[in-house]
Amino acid sequence: MLHEIKDLFLHEAQAIMNIPVNEAYTDALDAIYRSVHQNGGKVVVSGMGKAGQIAISIATTFSSTGTPAVWLHPADAQHGDLGIICKNDILLLISNSGKTREIIELVALTKNLWPQVPIIVITGNPNGELAQQADICIHTGHPAEVCPLGLSPTTSTTVMSAIGDALVVQMMKRIGFSRSDYARRHHGGYLGQKSRGETI
Repeated sequence: MLHEIKDLFLHEAQAIMNIPVNEAYTDALDAIYRSVHQNGGKVVVSGMGKAGQIAISIATTFSSTGTPAVWLHPADAQHGDLGIICKNDILLLISNSGKTREIIELVALTKNLWPQVPIIVITGNPNGELAQQADICIHTGHPAEVCPLGLSPTTSTTVMSAIGDALVVQMMKRIGFSRSDYARRHHGGYLGQKSRGETI
């Protein structure tokens, strides 16, 4: 069993190493910077199911590192929560299949409300319907899942998380986000103390 676990880790590590790195990242960072740090908007991150859990993590990490972001449940968006999207915002949508009905519908609803809002997509299907509607498409490399059934989102969510980390870290560098900036946003807990240089 331990050998199998090691192989699993190797599979996921290789999936991260195989993520295509191209100009889509530069384009995405430019678009986020323009919408949020120049025009005063925010990043609205959305995904359904397991991808939605990754979307929550990306949104909260962006917010704690100086780039305001919120998570929007794509189903709740159809019941009034779409109103959280404003004209200067930018959408970051996550769907491994690129076919998630609720996310595709969210694109249509957003364009009806604010046609000018840019859309970034993180997907394993760069030729899918969602990618075709996006302004910027970041491809995950579509790795095989480590799930023995090949069904449960496992490796796909690992690479999504890594892509989110890359976007967050590069944006921190672009805006010159400092330890003191972090401390002002993270008062409590171990990280709050550490950011203020307090004895732990």
